[in-house]
Amino acid sequence: MSIKHLLFIVILTLSIPLSTHAQETSLVTWNIRDFGKTKSADEIENIAEILRDYDIIAIQEVVAGYGGSQAVARLADELNRKGSKWDYSISYATKSPKYKTEKYAFLWKTSKLKVVEKGVLVTELDSCVYREPYRMRFEANGKIFTVLNYHSRKYSEQPEIEINCLSDYMLNHKDENIILAGDFNLPISHRVFNTFKENNFKACLNGDKTTLKQSCDNHTYLNHAVDNIIYDSIKTKLIDCGSIDFVQSCDQLYDMRMLSDHLPVYMKFQ
Repeated sequence: MSIKHLLFIVILTLSIPLSTHAQETSLVTWNIRDFGKTKSADEIENIAEILRDYDIIAIQEVVAGYGGSQAVARLADELNRKGSKWDYSISYATKSPKYKTEKYAFLWKTSKLKVVEKGVLVTELDSCVYREPYRMRFEANGKIFTVLNYHSRKYSEQPEIEINCLSDYMLNHKDENIILAGDFNLPISHRVFNTFKENNFKACLNGDKTTLKQSCDNHTYLNHAVDNIIYDSIKTKLIDCGSIDFVQSCDQLYDMRMLSDHLPVYMKFQ
């Protein structure tokens, strides 16, 4: 059975409650491994099918070369064929150590979101992070909020150094309603996140594993709890959040890993 047919079956079996209320906004974040020219047309279509029902998409690990930007444009084209009008923004390549450079991307439904501030890499953080987060400001239902799209350094490279810088940045911008979305390479239980928790920030997921193993172990294919969305619980009312398990079973793991080795994480909010 082809990956396209497998994914079609998976999507039919997923039961993620999506909003039908105009006052709710949905955000999904996804580290799509090596998102670039190697992604086939079928894979782009499958990714679009997974993401089509959300309002804002934040993507990490967009390949820094031409193929990465092209993949984002291909995804936007595919999403536009599925019933809604989408726009997108791609960051410049991050100022990173060798072999760690990448781009970020945002895609959004133009009927639900208005861009208040164009996307920009947060250069003031480039001295303490490997990949500067990519920020954009949106307006939905008359409310303005900022999304920081972020991919941390590896677990073995002390990502807590970067998380400390990010928490300082967000506390210094408390006048904004900031949502931090991405791959932290740390579980939310790590003590470095205490600063967020002490200042009314909450995480969507609490220990939910979001990375995929290369093979099933005791019928389990999920590995580390590293992808998440952190939001200001005073300024943002959480409606729902979770991860999107597009794998569903061990016999589909190999084919589904062709899309990514991470699960997307979504959040619905007011």
